[in-house]
Formats: sequence, C-alpha cells, structure tokens
Amino acid sequence: QEQLVGSGGGLVQAGGSLRLSCTVSGSLSSFSPIGWFRQNPGHEREWVAHISGGHVEYADFVKGRFTISTDNAKATVYLQMNSLKPEDTATYYCQAWRGGAVFWGQGAQVAVSA
Repeated sequence: QEQLVGSGGGLVQAGGSLRLSCTVSGSLSSFSPIGWFRQNPGHEREWVAHISGGHVEYADFVKGRFTISTDNAKATVYLQMNSLKPEDTATYYCQAWRGGAVFWGQGAQVAVSA
C-alpha cells in the first residue's frame, strides 16, 4: 500500500502557478514532517519546504512564492507554487516521516518555460 500519493505538476510559463498535492494513507497527524524535495538530472535532490506540527519552513529560493497548506479531511498537503521561474523546473517529490520511517511519493514533473 502506497503511503504517499503525489499529484500535480505540468508545464507553465514563467510567472505562472501550479499546485502539487500529496495525499497520505491514514491521517495527516500520523506523519511529521511532510514536505517536498526537488531534483534535476545529474543533481542532488534538494529540500524545498515542509510542515511539521503546524510550523512551516521554506528554502530561501522559494520563500514568498511557494505556500504549504493542508486539508485534514482529505489527508492531503498542498504546495502552491506561484511566480514560477525557469530554474524551478524539476521533478518534485513529496516526503513524509512516520514512526522513524521515511516515505516518498512518486515524482511530479514541473517545467517552467522562459
């Protein structure tokens, strides 16, 4: 059984917006933190943002542009990405921890054209 199901992504022009979703098995409260990483071919996966105990943190390169929100009824965490830049192009992966184990969702392709 998949613990995380990620969705969203797509192709947008610079300045546009996309929203990623990460739905967990069970309830959001059983996972902490929950967040996103991104990766481009030939590069290491880098942390983007996460939420833990209601506290949200963002990487400097997305602060003011990306926002995490949650829907407990849907057991889903969202990453709203605004003012997208070409350098935001990557595969985005949601990640969550539960009981000392880390889980990853499938990647979502985000492509931002200049």
